[in-house]
Amino acid sequence: MDKPRYINVGGWLLDLSVPKVMGIINVTPDSFYSGSRLNRDDEIVAAAEQMIKDGVDIIDIGGSSSRPGASETPVGEEEKRVLPAVKLIRKEFPNAIISVDTCRASIAEKAVVEYGAHIVNDISGGEADAEMFEVISKIKVPYILMHTQGCSKTMQNNPVYNDVVSDILKYFSKKIFKLRSMGVNDIIIDPGFGFGKSVDHNFELLRKLEDFAIAGLPLLVGLSRKSVIWKTLNIAPEEALAGTVALNTVALIKGADIIRVHDVKEAVQTVRLVCGIKNENRKIN
Repeated sequence: MDKPRYINVGGWLLDLSVPKVMGIINVTPDSFYSGSRLNRDDEIVAAAEQMIKDGVDIIDIGGSSSRPGASETPVGEEEKRVLPAVKLIRKEFPNAIISVDTCRASIAEKAVVEYGAHIVNDISGGEADAEMFEVISKIKVPYILMHTQGCSKTMQNNPVYNDVVSDILKYFSKKIFKLRSMGVNDIIIDPGFGFGKSVDHNFELLRKLEDFAIAGLPLLVGLSRKSVIWKTLNIAPEEALAGTVALNTVALIKGADIIRVHDVKEAVQTVRLVCGIKNENRKIN
C-alpha cells in the first residue's frame, strides 16, 4: 500500500516525499536527556530559533517526561508548562509547524484551538485518555499514533511480545480502524522505540522497519539518544549523538518519513545524505 505523500497541516500540505525532521523541546525538569530540558522563555525561544536556522520542519513541545520510571505529571502542571511554550513559539515564529506532545485530550484541544499548535503527538496511542480520539476527530489535525507497552513508570519492567513487529502492527490496525471510523484523515504511526521495549526489541524493530509500510501511513521514528544506543555502547545519553546519527540513517533508508531528534543540524544533514544515497534530487529544505 502506497503511503500518502502529504499531510494537511494548518490548511496547507506538508510534502513527505523528502523525510522531515522534528525537533524536540522539553519544557520539563526531568527528561532523560539533560540537553533537551528548557524552562525559561528565553531558553525556549533560543532553542526554537536555532532549530529553525538548522532546518527543522516540525517543533515538538512536551511538558511531561516519558522517560522510563517517570511518575505521571499532574495535568495542571503539564498544562502550565506546555501551553505557554506553544503560545510563545507561535508568536515568535508564526510560520513554524508546532506539534504538541501530550497524552491529555484537554491539553491537545487547547494547544490546537486556543494556542495554534498544528499536530498532536500522543505517545499513549489514545490509551491514557479515553477522550483523545474524539478530540482529534473534532479538531481535525494530524495525529501521531505511537505504540507503547505499559506506562512510563513500569514500561521497562520486563516487556514481553510474541513477535514485536507483528504485535505492534496488530495494535496499529485496530487503532487506525477506529480513528478512520471517526473521520480522522491524517495519521502518522510511530512504533515507539524505547517505550516498553528491550534493547533487542528495538534492534528487531529497526531491522524490520520496512514491514510498517503495510499500514500505508507516514512513519515517524524516535531514536534520538535513546537507551538502545547508550546501553549498547555503555555511554551516557550526552555521548550518544554519533549513535543517533547511525541509527537514524538506517531508519531513513528503511522508510522513515519523519525523524524526531534532539540534534536538528545533524539530522538535517543525515536526511540530505540519505536522499543522495537514494538518488532523490527533489529540493531539500
